[in-house]
Amino acid sequence: MKNHSQIGTSLIEVLVTMLILSLGVLPLVAMMTFSVQMPKLAGYRATAVNLSTNYIERMRANPVDSDDANRLLPYSEIDSSYDGTPDDIVSPSELCDYPSCRSDTMVTRDVYEMQVAARRELPAGGIVVSCDDSNCSNGFGNLWIMWQEPDTFAALNPSSSDNCPTGLALADNDPKPRCLYVRFKL
Repeated sequence: MKNHSQIGTSLIEVLVTMLILSLGVLPLVAMMTFSVQMPKLAGYRATAVNLSTNYIERMRANPVDSDDANRLLPYSEIDSSYDGTPDDIVSPSELCDYPSCRSDTMVTRDVYEMQVAARRELPAGGIVVSCDDSNCSNGFGNLWIMWQEPDTFAALNPSSSDNCPTGLALADNDPKPRCLYVRFKL
């Protein structure tokens, strides 16, 4: 014969066990979500590294000026292609066709092709190039590949870890862009 004070006890025990188990599983689900996002973020960064390497090699391969120290100047005079939007990059009015390109017109083609590649391969991707001094005579340059990660990755704050260029004028600067910074010498 059953004791009437113990009726329903196993049901309460099962409910408490399910509560404890669900509280233990919630952090695991959050960790799994985060681990699924990390390969995508790493893929963006790897793409940015490849784009920066390609861009620097294009600058080195195109001797615009006979003076090696001034080769960076034409590349640094072109405005940033990062505006935080996925809009297409506007084609310059004059793009040379291979093999009729000259060194100076090749700069325009190189920059346009790299800006389009950044926009195509990264979400709202863009490129910023600058040199250390006003006339680029020392040959040292700074290159930023920038992109906007989807809102689902907003938990990872890029402002604490990325080195973005200062003075970047954007209408809506929230969320902040991700930036890959590369310092180089031509």
